Amino acid sequence: MKEKMNLNAIRRILFVFYAMFLSLTVTAQDLTGIQGTVTDEHGDPVIGATVVEKDQPKNATISDLDGRFIIKVAPNSRLVVSYVGYVTREVTAQDGMNIVLREDAQMLNDVVVIGYGVQKKSVVTAAISKVTGDDLDLTKPSRIEDALKGKVSGVQITQASGQPGSASKFTIRGSGSVNNSDPLYIVDGMAVEGGISYLNPVDIASVEILKDAASAAIYGARAANGVVLVTTKSGSSGKTSVNYDFSFGWQNPWKKKSVLNAKEYMTIMNEAQVNDGNAPRYSADYIASFQGNGTDWQEEVFNYNAPVQQHQVSVNGGNDKLTYFLSFGYFDQEGIVGGNYGKSNYTRWSLRSNSTYTVFEEKNRNFLNKLKVGVNIGYSRSKSTGITTNTEYGSILGSALTFSPLVSVYASEEEGRAILEANPTAITKDGRVFSLPPSGFQELTNPVATLNQPTSSENNEDKFVGTFWAELDILPGLKFKSSYGADLAFWGNDGYGYPEYRGTMAHTDKSWVSSTMNRGFRWQVENVLTYQNTFAEKHNLTVVLGQSANRYQYRNLSGTDYDLLDTDPLKANINYAIADRSEERVSGGTGGYDKTSLASYFGRIDYNFDERYMVQFTLRRDGSSVFGTNNKWATFPAVSLGWNVLNEPYVQNIKPTWFDTMKIRASWGQNGNASIGNFLYMSLMDGGENYYFGGSFDPASQTNNGTMVYGSSPGRVANPDIKWETSEQIDLGIDLRFFNSRLSFSFDYFKKKTKDMLAYMPVPTYIGQSAPMGNLGKMENWGLEFEIGWKDSIKDFHYYINGNFSFLKNKMIDLGNESGETDYEGAGAGGVGTYVHGKNGDVWPYFYGLKTNGLFQNWDEVNSYTNASGALIQPNAHPGDVRFVDLDGDGTIGNGDRTKIGKGMPDWTIGFTLGADWKGFDCNFAFQGTLGNDVFDFAQRGDVPAMNRPTWILDRWIGEGTSNKIPRMTAANPNGNWVSSDLFIKNGSYLRLKNAQIGYTLPQHITRMASIQRLRVYVAAENLLTFTSYKDGFDPELGGGDGASATAMGVDKGIYPQSRTIYVGANVTF
Repeated sequence: MKEKMNLNAIRRILFVFYAMFLSLTVTAQDLTGIQGTVTDEHGDPVIGATVVEKDQPKNATISDLDGRFIIKVAPNSRLVVSYVGYVTREVTAQDGMNIVLREDAQMLNDVVVIGYGVQKKSVVTAAISKVTGDDLDLTKPSRIEDALKGKVSGVQITQASGQPGSASKFTIRGSGSVNNSDPLYIVDGMAVEGGISYLNPVDIASVEILKDAASAAIYGARAANGVVLVTTKSGSSGKTSVNYDFSFGWQNPWKKKSVLNAKEYMTIMNEAQVNDGNAPRYSADYIASFQGNGTDWQEEVFNYNAPVQQHQVSVNGGNDKLTYFLSFGYFDQEGIVGGNYGKSNYTRWSLRSNSTYTVFEEKNRNFLNKLKVGVNIGYSRSKSTGITTNTEYGSILGSALTFSPLVSVYASEEEGRAILEANPTAITKDGRVFSLPPSGFQELTNPVATLNQPTSSENNEDKFVGTFWAELDILPGLKFKSSYGADLAFWGNDGYGYPEYRGTMAHTDKSWVSSTMNRGFRWQVENVLTYQNTFAEKHNLTVVLGQSANRYQYRNLSGTDYDLLDTDPLKANINYAIADRSEERVSGGTGGYDKTSLASYFGRIDYNFDERYMVQFTLRRDGSSVFGTNNKWATFPAVSLGWNVLNEPYVQNIKPTWFDTMKIRASWGQNGNASIGNFLYMSLMDGGENYYFGGSFDPASQTNNGTMVYGSSPGRVANPDIKWETSEQIDLGIDLRFFNSRLSFSFDYFKKKTKDMLAYMPVPTYIGQSAPMGNLGKMENWGLEFEIGWKDSIKDFHYYINGNFSFLKNKMIDLGNESGETDYEGAGAGGVGTYVHGKNGDVWPYFYGLKTNGLFQNWDEVNSYTNASGALIQPNAHPGDVRFVDLDGDGTIGNGDRTKIGKGMPDWTIGFTLGADWKGFDCNFAFQGTLGNDVFDFAQRGDVPAMNRPTWILDRWIGEGTSNKIPRMTAANPNGNWVSSDLFIKNGSYLRLKNAQIGYTLPQHITRMASIQRLRVYVAAENLLTFTSYKDGFDPELGGGDGASATAMGVDKGIYPQSRTIYVGANVTF
């Protein structure tokens, strides 16, 4: 935790001065007096702690560099031991005593990082939440976003899938736009591209999340979706400390999806055939004599006890002039699906060097008297492989759920010979041939054969992020800071494949190789002037003025070739391909632009009177290259107010002693969003508009004997008036503390309106050009946020409980098109149709489909379901088919009857943690979950009648009165029973024990015999328990899958599940 490290640095600086002062007033130490040691909870010495005899305040001393002290007192005297940042203790004097001071969490957390500065928590007037490095250390995630789950109100973090290295969808106070809703990430002052997955979570000192417009307005055009401020660890003055953390874990699927076994499958298939007027596919004797349950494809593809490990080494230390923090991290994770085949793996190496140096500090003048410089540099390299994580079209997991249980993993010897004779590239292993799919399975194939497919696709990423800064004290209270930051990233993919055959719709006919390389570079220059002073002891003023400029450039190059010379994967590179040059493909460029730039000027004024009344004004003006001259610049203002009610003198005398703090906050502000492409304000020329010059067209041969000339034409209609998306937000909050701050409570109400939402404008087709981008839409979010915590001690037993609860309502005000609605996700080929939709006046987006009203139980019900003219509303229905609701009353079932049937975004997001420690033992449990969200259970495809099905299909209709929900089995499906409808909707609410950890810190008298200052061992678990009514899928936490858009939230097509992981580990300090 950065505050703790800063305190450690201050201790050593103040120690000498404090000792000199006390030498004038403190009773001289008598070597025959009481001796003792002052340490912190980790066993480290507390330097400069004050030890005072309670009844003789002038009899005092301080602890030395090893935490030791000597004081002459009478036996059984009471001593008061105190130090800044720690809870004061009163103890009975005993020779050889060891006094352990606990951190004062309220004081250490009293400072929060805000944009371009820090601020005392007691005077913060905006909605800012903080997560400390100690909080993050209690989890062992591969990505920092996952460590934040359930820790902060108003923040929803949904993992896209359980695949190693999978991204998370991070939203602050809901999706505020149909465009990019990702927050702005700032790491040590540098805005970074592509999120913060490159960071090693162990390197983090704190994460501040700026949730309202007032706190984020200092970042202006990029802050419409909130800001995540990450501060990495820094060094501390004093003895060099070396830390080594490691953990090793075993990952397993926490559940399997329940699907039909072989006999159930044959029964269902036969029933579908009979209902369609055909003969059964399997005889009753064959079903009765079938041995076993058939192939359990999930069992075949899951990788049990998949290993995950991480190692972290850090060194920190320094002196009064120089401090440093160095770290190295290694993380390796094998996936629970395909990881043992090298198909789903993630490895990351990370390096960090943070250092500060005081160039000069003059005590004999008060101007230009101190100069500090610093460098924060981080580097990470990652490699990953992955499988498709959430699709109905032939993925490994999708096939494992839907492939026939009658098919064995391997073909018999006779079948194998026949397969290889017909398809010589059929996949084999150890001389055995994998089975092929029966007819009718389309692209669904043997998933184990797919795992053994002779292909590879490996992603790679190298990322350097650095900030170089200098800070000069110009006058008392006036500082100037200049910084240069850089974000240099290289990422790409290398892949190859050899001829293979897995089915008629899944085969590779020639070897191939590909390589893609990308480079992105952003630089940032900032100059900030800060003035801070207190007037007449009560008027506290802070003024910030600054300038910022950044520029981003991008390049890419990719190539593909065919016919590799060798089957050795080590030689699978483009130089080994010998296909005709006409088949090779090379592409590249700069993304259609040479650079994007942002120039900014900003200012902030903070004033508080005696920490009683607070006011803050913020203003930022941004200019962006992505907009035309008419609207290149925009201004983003904000204001916030606060009142510490209990700091009023007239209240101090009447308030209860157990009521500590009451702060009321209010804020208003505007932020921007410029997440669009380049040059959309103008009409660029598109090539490829070729035409013939001269000659004539011959209708018979469909040829032209003229000369083809390369042509170009305007690509889209220009819109020079396009401007920024603007998000306007109000926030009302209250912060309360009781019982000496043991109990804390915070509440926020917010309302956020997004206007001028960027979207392509509807234009008539006769224009013949692409639609221009325009400012069309409006969206609104409002919500409630609650945070509550309790922390207390009972002698040596210390415990805490923290909880947060967030309620969110979202509404699309105006999509900006004529109809006021649009489709987002659909599966026409699978017979489901459109299933995610957006519409004015409703939540955005939502699940879309038909409403149902039970099943037709007999022919009378079918024939009586008629319209006003007496015609059948569902003329193709049979008994046992779904009765759809004619919502629009037109007498037929069609698109006009589709409506909202559910939504993937939750109403409530919840999280709570509880922990305790006692005499070296400690434990921590973190829960997170959601309420009010639905799952679209995409378990049925109408175009693959032979697919296996979930076991809930056994509750189907088989006769009058047998079911009123699950329709009859039919392959012909004339009624369209499995078109998108509320039959697909399940309750997606859940509560998950995300992390649990139990540890023990060995006594120092044991560890120091091995020159170890501190040794803690622990056992931990991730995703240990999940409580949910959604029993039909792998996982209720559905981010839509890797690479999916926000509109796929909550859609389950066989998601790659998160694993249940058990860890063992240790934290060692030398």
